[in-house]
Amino acid sequence: MSGVGLQHLSTAARDARRLAALLAVPSHEIDVQRFPDGELRVAAGPAAPTTIIYAPLDQPNEKLLVLLFAAEALRREGAKRLVLLAPYLPYMRQDAAFRPGEAISQRVIGRLFNETFDRVITVDAHLHRTATLQAIFPDIEADDLSAMPAIADALRGENLDAATMVVGPDEESRPWTGDLAARLGLACAVARKTRHGDRSVSISFGDSSVLAGRPILLVDDIVSSGGTLIACAKELAAAGAGAIDAVVTHALFPVEMLGAFGAAGIRSIRSTHSVPHPTNAFPLDRTIATALRKEFGASAR
Repeated sequence: MSGVGLQHLSTAARDARRLAALLAVPSHEIDVQRFPDGELRVAAGPAAPTTIIYAPLDQPNEKLLVLLFAAEALRREGAKRLVLLAPYLPYMRQDAAFRPGEAISQRVIGRLFNETFDRVITVDAHLHRTATLQAIFPDIEADDLSAMPAIADALRGENLDAATMVVGPDEESRPWTGDLAARLGLACAVARKTRHGDRSVSISFGDSSVLAGRPILLVDDIVSSGGTLIACAKELAAAGAGAIDAVVTHALFPVEMLGAFGAAGIRSIRSTHSVPHPTNAFPLDRTIATALRKEFGASAR
């Protein structure tokens, strides 16, 4: 026995079981029941000395309570080390108070997980002014994995047109846009974004002539309202770009948005398995499994 076990939320069942098979560890679903008054009854599976909790944290509010309740049960049942595997980590974007009385959610989640887990693993954390994930979780281990290797591996098998340009919708996208372009041997460009409100943005390119006639691979870490992606696609179309395909790490948008993406000129949109979504196309199994290998050494000590 390795001393490592995996527990998962029901929404992660398929991906968690596949990961458990890859790691050769037992997997248990955390049982959640709702009382008539809305309170939750949470029951975890048998605790291993090192227990990994697999929890995609889209629609996070109720899931955060489930995590706290499951962690309490697992600690009491003998888990010495708890690892939270949350491929999508919520509440990271609010890293400052912009109005009096406004909560800084990133700090709250940081303290909560810092006190509950021994390690947090996520993918392409949506950070703005915070430099690293470790700064949010100073007292525990924190890993911010990149989805770009997994996406690049999948795209290499598709014989992309050599003229394809990898495009990021804003300056924040530069790290993963440049990384993916380098892995695929393609040119890249990053747009300038001006935000006019929560759902209103404008996009511009310094030299739009380089886009004319070229197939576009539009890359972003997270799509929720879809406004940025749509604005970027329209600007690309206006510049005379060729077919536009989008890849994202975290697909948080409602499936009804697919029609709006198509109307804006996006031919296809695909996402990683960070959260369950109809656009899932890029499993993260091997990226995550590699990060988790160290737990097998830890469990033996």
